[in-house]
Amino acid sequence: MTLETENDETYPDQVIVIGVKVRDWGEVKKTRTDDPSVKVGDWVLLNLDNDHTFGKVYLPPQYLPFSPPMRAMRTIVRKANEEDERGIARQQRLVQEGHDFCLEVIESLGLEMKLVEVFGSFLRRSLTFTYTADERIDFRQLVKELARRFGCRIEMRQISTREEAGRISGVDTCGLVLCCASFLTDFKPVYPRGRGDGPISNMDSHRIGVCGRLKCCLLYEEEGWTLTRRRPPELIHPGRR
Repeated sequence: MTLETENDETYPDQVIVIGVKVRDWGEVKKTRTDDPSVKVGDWVLLNLDNDHTFGKVYLPPQYLPFSPPMRAMRTIVRKANEEDERGIARQQRLVQEGHDFCLEVIESLGLEMKLVEVFGSFLRRSLTFTYTADERIDFRQLVKELARRFGCRIEMRQISTREEAGRISGVDTCGLVLCCASFLTDFKPVYPRGRGDGPISNMDSHRIGVCGRLKCCLLYEEEGWTLTRRRPPELIHPGRR
């Protein structure tokens, strides 16, 4: 039996949901599956950012009633077979080597950047290095060193501090796991209404998250906060004589 919406789209009455750590890192994410045989400790393949990656199951299958927000929930491709598990083991060794070597090169070149995560691909021979930085980084020499060492396509991907917090996870002052790590699927800037151009340093410290930005939960826990930056007043130019 299925549910029917106004747009004639059909959805199941219930779905199977499991808890997965993407690349066995960060917070456990609720993920849909069509395979009820998946159990805790299994490796699974996921479609993430138009690529295949892996995850590890930490919460057993649960049958839950379908609700519209589940349309955005990630679905696993399949449970990993023996060949997939060998590929996962190879990727884990390569990623650890890439992480250690990249840190060495960053230090030797004196680059002002923070390496966050390294991961490979199941669809192509490549390594992706995610990082945060306050200024623009010239990483051309870094990419040359990495490509020479690993002989594959190297991608450097700069992420925001919000995305970094979402990947690493943690507990906020409320005592709960970070919103960005537990359930948020999109990161939006948060501005106080009428003070959108004010510096963060003027804000109360309890409104600042572990990422150093305004907390995402301010959007639905307090009034007067908006996703839209207030337009600054127009400059008044002196008239010509």
